[in-house]
Amino acid sequence: MNRLLISVAAALALGACATPTVYQPASGSSGVGYTEQRIEADRWQVSFHSGSGASAAQVNQYALRRAAELTLAQGYDWFVVVNRYTEAAGGYNGYGSGVSVGAGGGSGGGWNGGSFGGVGVGLSFPLGGASGPALTTTLDIRMGRGPRPQAPDAYDARDVASSVGGPG
Repeated sequence: MNRLLISVAAALALGACATPTVYQPASGSSGVGYTEQRIEADRWQVSFHSGSGASAAQVNQYALRRAAELTLAQGYDWFVVVNRYTEAAGGYNGYGSGVSVGAGGGSGGGWNGGSFGGVGVGLSFPLGGASGPALTTTLDIRMGRGPRPQAPDAYDARDVASSVGGPG
């Protein structure tokens, strides 16, 4: 019974090591956060890198939020997402559940020359922590001034900066 308790405690401790997704500049060993790269005066590539277990929607919102902040900082009013892609990296922490059963036996060689046997049962299931891979959403954007174009992926930078992504 003590071994079972120690195993459960160890699994919980490992699950607690997941990297949280926080809106911030990417830095440190986790790499969680946003990055940007200027392509031309009005064109940028903005990426947001999540910790494991973040939803694709959250990662996309954080990338849009950074694109809006960057657009305003560069003196523009709106931006158009020219290209958008999301990719997964890393593995799963607690990918799924499982049960395993094993048995073994033998005869002779024991201290009394008799036979012996054993049965084992193992269970695995996710305990807390992350439930998915780390995600990266990358937006290629073009910035502009004046009225926002009536395009499907055109955003008013002020509106997005004030409403998307929630608190950092």
